[in-house]
Amino acid sequence: MPPRALTPLRNRSLRLLLAGQVASNVGDACYAVALPWYVLAAHGGTTLLGVVLVAYVLPRTCLILAGGWASDRWGSRSVMMVTDLARVVGAAALAAVATSGPAHAALLIPIAVVLGAGEGLFLPASNSVIPSLVPSEDLQAANGLVSSGTQLALLAGPALGGVLVALGGPSFAFALDAASFAVSAATLARLRAGQQVAPSAGDPAEDAEDAPSMSTFALFRSQRVLQVTVLLTIVLNLGSDGVTGVALPALAHGPLHSGAGGYGLILAAVGAGALLGAVGAGQVRQPRRPAVVATIAFQIAYACILITPFLGNAVGVAAAMAVNGLMVGFGNVLCFAALQRSTPPALLGRVTGLVLTGVYGVAPLSVALAAIFTRDLGNASFFLFAGIAGTAAIAYGLSQKPWREFGTHQLMDPDPISNPMGDNPASVQGAAVNPQ
Repeated sequence: MPPRALTPLRNRSLRLLLAGQVASNVGDACYAVALPWYVLAAHGGTTLLGVVLVAYVLPRTCLILAGGWASDRWGSRSVMMVTDLARVVGAAALAAVATSGPAHAALLIPIAVVLGAGEGLFLPASNSVIPSLVPSEDLQAANGLVSSGTQLALLAGPALGGVLVALGGPSFAFALDAASFAVSAATLARLRAGQQVAPSAGDPAEDAEDAPSMSTFALFRSQRVLQVTVLLTIVLNLGSDGVTGVALPALAHGPLHSGAGGYGLILAAVGAGALLGAVGAGQVRQPRRPAVVATIAFQIAYACILITPFLGNAVGVAAAMAVNGLMVGFGNVLCFAALQRSTPPALLGRVTGLVLTGVYGVAPLSVALAAIFTRDLGNASFFLFAGIAGTAAIAYGLSQKPWREFGTHQLMDPDPISNPMGDNPASVQGAAVNPQ
């Protein structure tokens, strides 16, 4: 018998989804290496690079909510395919621009907008499609597999991108990114043909027609558990993005004197820990109270952040951040599986979009705060801020009954009038598609 974490691989649709997403994530990692190299090497300067990055990040963040609504309206797989095809065009255009000459804002900014908008629309769909592919009892393991594939791509992709840029220039890496989106779209097209849907479950696109007509914000206002979830997401990510993006490199460059090599070791430790955490979450049984177990894992992760600036050397910091990655990877898989189990299929895109907006929307503020703290208050200050803020948010979450019970039953009834607090104890085991 295969390990519990590998059980969902018996499902052809999940294998296709996993293959396509790994390919797409490797392409994205290559793009992340090639873009700054192209802009800076082509004498575009840091100002142009910053503008292009903003042109990518801003539409991505702004369109996540729209992507969730579109997933509920037309189905997650349809949205994923359309956005993948749009990004094939954008990445191919970027490869052509990089081949033709130096970087120009007039060409790069529109391409960045297309790629960023595509990712923003894609993200909620990619996180809400899994319940339509596997039975409810396999959701945790399936999420663990998908998360593990993402972490593997993030570990291997930058190295591949560096090799491609060194051998053939940035255009090679951009071309690979375009090809990866094409692979993802092709796997999604086959996934639709290969899936067998249980008659009682329905398809997200069909369920959406019967769902209440309610905006994302009306949904948010009506569900206490969703309000707590989004608040926790915002506060926890308010610390984490600034730690990895600013505080850790400043620590490696300053007090640790470990240079780029030490910083690379620390980042690799975070990625390896996250990979192991995702694999571990897929292997264990679903906890009776998944949100409580995940929150305890997050607390261990933030305790590691609190002690990081006082460890004194790169090896100690790498060990602490490996544990941090392990606990975050483990907790994230539990939380997403709980979210998918607790949310009716017709609302899953909008709910996922709200949560992911909290994840991605707070990143610029976190980085800015980390820069200010580090500059004005010293290297340790932002680690302390992130650890204390995270601990306070976790304590608040555990004090809330809807959060403690999150994932144990259907907390989000599609009818907010009859269930304003989302406390319906009805089971949703039949909500997921059960392939035959």
